[in-house]
Amino acid sequence: MQLVSVSRSEISITLETTVAMVNALDDATLDARASLGAAGFSRAPQASPASIERLSKRLVELAPLFRALPDLTLDEAGARVNEELTELPIAPSVVDHDGVGPHLHWTPATARFDDQVVADIVMALAQELCEQGTVRFGRCGATDCEHLFYDATRNRSRRFCADPRCASRTHTADHRARHKA
Repeated sequence: MQLVSVSRSEISITLETTVAMVNALDDATLDARASLGAAGFSRAPQASPASIERLSKRLVELAPLFRALPDLTLDEAGARVNEELTELPIAPSVVDHDGVGPHLHWTPATARFDDQVVADIVMALAQELCEQGTVRFGRCGATDCEHLFYDATRNRSRRFCADPRCASRTHTADHRARHKA
């Protein structure tokens, strides 16, 4: 899958997008095609409706793993990712297309879109676990929100999900509590 960003890694983009899609599943607002297209997944706009439907079902299956990540040890997360890896049709290859330069594809060019996306997700998660463990996965710090986040900040300082209302409500409540005291 070709992702284009000059400032963020493919791993980061893939994990942030996946976490957003898992949160959208929880809110019953998932539009996988739009989410992946906005993130730069190059095949998303042309993917068949059947492939998008299969992908949505597979995201439902992967969601419990992502929801559990903030609470899992590295060994536990690694074991669960290894289980997922055994189910993937992976055939890594170095490819050079569309002027992007050489990069790694986890699936053959003939792979179905949903297989390609799920392979990208699970491989990004595997790479993240090897490089950072589970520390970059968290739950929103707002008291009334259970959404997940992937913290791509340098100092791992993120506390809230992507909904700006969560941080705003929490900061406002903290401010009022300080002034009341």
